[in-house]
This record gives sequence, C-alpha cells and structure tokens, in this order.
Amino acid sequence: MASANTSWSEENFSCPICLDGTAAQFPHQMADLFRTTVRVKEQPCVEPGEVPCDICTGTQLKAVKSCLMCFMSYCQTHLEPHQRVAVLKKHRLVEPMDRLEERMCKKHDRLLELFCQTEQECVCLLCTVTDHKSHPVVPLKEEYEVKTAQLGKIEAEVQQMIQETKLKIKEIKETVEFSKKDADGVIADGGQVFTALMRRVEKCRDDFNQTVKERLKTTEKQAEDLIKELEQEIEDLTNRSSEVKPLSHTKDHLHFLQAFRSLKDPPPTRDWTTVEVRPPSYVGTLWRSLDQLEETLNMEMKKLCEAAELKRVQQYEVDVTLDPDTANPRLILSEDGKQVHDGGVGKGLPDNPKRFTWFVVLTRQSFSSGRFYFEVQVKDKTAWWLGVARESIDRRRYTGWTPETGYWTINYYKNGLAFRDDPDVRLPLRAGLQKVGVFVDYDEGLVSFYDVEARVHIYSATGCSFTEPLYPILYPCTHEGGTNSAPLIISPVNQTD
Repeated sequence: MASANTSWSEENFSCPICLDGTAAQFPHQMADLFRTTVRVKEQPCVEPGEVPCDICTGTQLKAVKSCLMCFMSYCQTHLEPHQRVAVLKKHRLVEPMDRLEERMCKKHDRLLELFCQTEQECVCLLCTVTDHKSHPVVPLKEEYEVKTAQLGKIEAEVQQMIQETKLKIKEIKETVEFSKKDADGVIADGGQVFTALMRRVEKCRDDFNQTVKERLKTTEKQAEDLIKELEQEIEDLTNRSSEVKPLSHTKDHLHFLQAFRSLKDPPPTRDWTTVEVRPPSYVGTLWRSLDQLEETLNMEMKKLCEAAELKRVQQYEVDVTLDPDTANPRLILSEDGKQVHDGGVGKGLPDNPKRFTWFVVLTRQSFSSGRFYFEVQVKDKTAWWLGVARESIDRRRYTGWTPETGYWTINYYKNGLAFRDDPDVRLPLRAGLQKVGVFVDYDEGLVSFYDVEARVHIYSATGCSFTEPLYPILYPCTHEGGTNSAPLIISPVNQTD
C-alpha cells in the first residue's frame, strides 16, 4: 500500500511571494517533496511506448495522468495529491503525454490543442483570439485524421514510385544483361568472320607460295633439259674426238687417207649462243595476289558480315498474325492468320473502317518502340509487296507506297525488285529469292530487308521518322490467272549458323 503525508496543507502549495496556489511554477521542488513524502506500492513497470512517471526514482512506473500546470506525468500513487489537495485539484489533468513542455504554447503557456489551417501550425485556445484571430482552426484530432489520410495517399504514391523505380532498375539490369549476351553473340559472330577471313588470307598465302614454287620448278625443268642436251653433245663430241685423235698421230700417208675417208660426218651441234635459261620473274606476282586477296576479302567480308548481321536481327523475331478486319474482301486468310492470297472474287464482308479497299492486309500486332523482325515466304510468286506501314495510312484510296505517305516496303514484279520511294530505289534482282526478312529499329529509324536463304542484305532505309505505331503489311497482288496464286506466308525464323 502507498501512504501519503496527511500533514500536507494548502500552505505547501502556496507561492511564498504571491501567496497564491501557483506552486506548480516549481515542479522540481514539488517532485522533491513528493519523493520524500510518498511511499510507492508495487505497481507494473512502464512498458515501451507508455509514458513514464516523472516522480518515480529507480524503476519508473506507468503514468496515468499528465498535469498541464506542472508539466509532469504521474503514476497512480504520485497522482494522489492532485486528487486530494484543493489547490492541486484546480490543475488540469489529461491523459498521459510525453514531452509535455513541447506540447505547450510558448507564448500563452497553454496546451497546443488546435490547428491553424492558414499558418499550418498547432496553436492554443488563446492564439485563436490573438495572432490567429479569424484564421480557420480545427481540433488537432480532426486535422490529424485529414493529414493521416493524406499521409496514407502519399505513402501509397511513394510505394507506387518505389515499385516503378524497382521495375526501372530491373529493366535496366535486364537491358545490361541482354547487352552482355548481345555483345557475346557479336564477339562470337565476329570471331567466325575473322576466322573465315584468316583462312582466306592463309589460302591466298599458300596459293602465292605455290605459284612461286611452280614458276621455279618450271625454270629448273627447263635448265635440267638443256643440261641433259648439252651433256649428250659433249658425249657425242668426245666420241668423235676419240676417233680422230689416233689418226692425228699416224705418219703413214696411205693409212691416214684411207682412214680419213671412213670417218663419219661430225654430229650436228646446236647453236648455243642464243640459248639461255632466264630466271623466273616474280615482279607483280605479290601485288597480283594481294589485289586478288583484297577482292576476295571484300566479297567474303560482305557475305560474312551480312550473314552475321542477319543472325543478330533474327533474335528480335516477333510472332505476328494477319488481322482479318483489315483484309480486302478478295483476300483469303488461313485460319492461323499466317498466310494470304488473292481469291479472285470479293466476299460479302461487313463494312469496317479498318478494312482496305485495295488488296492488302495488316497484322493484328503493332509496334511503337524497340526492335522487331519477321520473315515472309515469297516462293513461287510472280508479284508481291511487303514491309511496314504506320497506323494512320489511308485505307480507302491508294496514295502511293512511299515513306512520305507512311509505307516502308519493297516490291517484286517480273521486271525487278525495288524499294518503294519517290523515285523508287531499284535493287539488284536476286535469283531464287524465296524468303524476305524485315527488321525495324523503331527508335533508330531503320527498316532493313534481307534475302533469308542467301543470308544477304537487300536494302536499308535509314533516318526514318516514326511517330506512331507501325504494322507489318502484306500485299500478295492479284492471282494473275493462277500464275501468282501462291500465298505470302509469315514464317517462323529458322536461324542457322
């Protein structure tokens, strides 16, 4: 049990100067007085988040009330004087609060219990009739609820921003990871190109060495044949000398003359004064080999680089299907949306603002950023157009297939291949063109076309300005009495090394 000093009187709480019950101006003296006169019974200790009693020494107990006159908080035991002594009963007690001095108006020494919405600050009751007169004020609890709601909204927005930032970080990391893989692929492709070029250089070197050796071998054979002929002459002449020499030493006139008549005619000899073995000339051989190497390397580099480039762009393959709502009524689409050809007769289809009045069809999918690639089989066709077009192209009347009117396409007719522009860009007619690859880099403004089977670049339109969604577009042309009845087919990429 706690006991209080019953000898306390109001004199204990009167100011010795003003003789008024304002001893609360001396909280420290009161605390000392309480500590020396009140014995505290066993009570629970203060828990985290609770307001402790300012009077308790040693182990602090939980406060049950705070005094706005004393600026102190009291446990049940130390609150007893405020419940018994008349002067202390006049003090304003509130639910326990920590940091009481911070909750009081510095100017009026009153509790900050209102909120001025004009100045956006906490005020006391006296402030509302002085500095904040005519300002709209509300209880702290009401403004707290408003601000809490705002805080919840801010927190939700912050969390949304955090999620968006995390997604951006993920996107950047994925871009870096993709760039690493792309770089590895480019290095690997480049390695194959350089390896192939080195093989070409080595072959050119071997061919050069072989040419020089063959020329030397020819010279050596010529010299060897001449030497054999000369050696045979020497042998013949030596034999002749052997016949003549004994006769030159005889003194018998009769024998000499008879023997001389029997001598054979001397063997015929070649005029060797005009015969010579010329050393082979290698002047120009190296330069001719280097010129040939340069030409070969240029062709090989173009071929290898185009093949490597095609391999790189094929990784941006997209799965697109034809949109029947855009197809002219004469066009026949396959059920999977991958093939289209001219049926020759228009079908009775409902009018649709997306539908073309001439024989083209768009895909369902469009692209407004990044890179994409698709392939179209043109095998067995005598005429076709394909490429990409922007969303706002005129679908009711023909305006010309040029970049200015929103088309980036190539077309094929019997007379040749061309990129449609003003004027058209005539392209080399490629024999056996069976499949066309189309690559678009939206952000870079690039549209490229490839001969997939030959792995050769056909044409690129650069510096394009894309400001709206792009759609792959196919035009199979009329069937021309059956000679052009084969369909255009959107084909999956079959990437080969």
